[in-house]
Amino acid sequence: MERRDPTAPASPLFDEVTGALEALTAVLREEDDFRILLRHICLQVRHAVPGVDEASVTLVTGEVPHTATATSAVVDDLDGEQYRIGDGPCVEAIRGGKIVRTTVSDAVERWPRFADGAREAGFGSFLAAPLVADERFSGAVNCYGRQDDGFEEVEAQLLELYTAAVAAILRVYHRYLKARETAEHLRTALTSRAVIDQAKGMLMAIRQVDADDAFALLVEQSQRENVKLREVAERFVARVVSGHVLPR
Repeated sequence: MERRDPTAPASPLFDEVTGALEALTAVLREEDDFRILLRHICLQVRHAVPGVDEASVTLVTGEVPHTATATSAVVDDLDGEQYRIGDGPCVEAIRGGKIVRTTVSDAVERWPRFADGAREAGFGSFLAAPLVADERFSGAVNCYGRQDDGFEEVEAQLLELYTAAVAAILRVYHRYLKARETAEHLRTALTSRAVIDQAKGMLMAIRQVDADDAFALLVEQSQRENVKLREVAERFVARVVSGHVLPR
């Protein structure tokens, strides 16, 4: 990838970040698959930050990091080596909560095993930024460059800007998922309530009992068979509709 002149005006560079975020927002409007969203985050960072040839996104589940998506298998392997040794640019960004910017030469002293693998893969520069959306989601965006002179400070600032905006997008995404989950639970509850009320009405008419007694009969059947009340009600309604003999 041709590297931008770091002395060039900042505006075009920030335009790249804006464009990447607009593309990511467009994906969010069309997709609700978290894996696809992470994939686009990984791809778009190469447009947002000059000098990035490959990228990956690390997620932390509990205290265990893993690569959720990467632009190449080589980068996936380099991430994995960091997880195994418990150190490296990515791990340090997550642990310290700050941008990590280094070169392969500097990494030789700090993380020799990682540096050897990175040099063999043809990478000379590394940039990693912590990514924290909420209490359930944390990780890092990891950038690999083939240039040997490292990433510039302005490029680190661009990555920080990009990841901050991505974190905000992910918070919106999580709120959307939570709202959808709540709606599904409500829909299920309303459906359950409807079929239970239907079964109660049938029992009241057939057994000549009041609403409380009809409900008690359904509960007793549910406890006796150790199945959900809704399932008992659904089965009861189906038997009545089909004309089968009612269970006692």
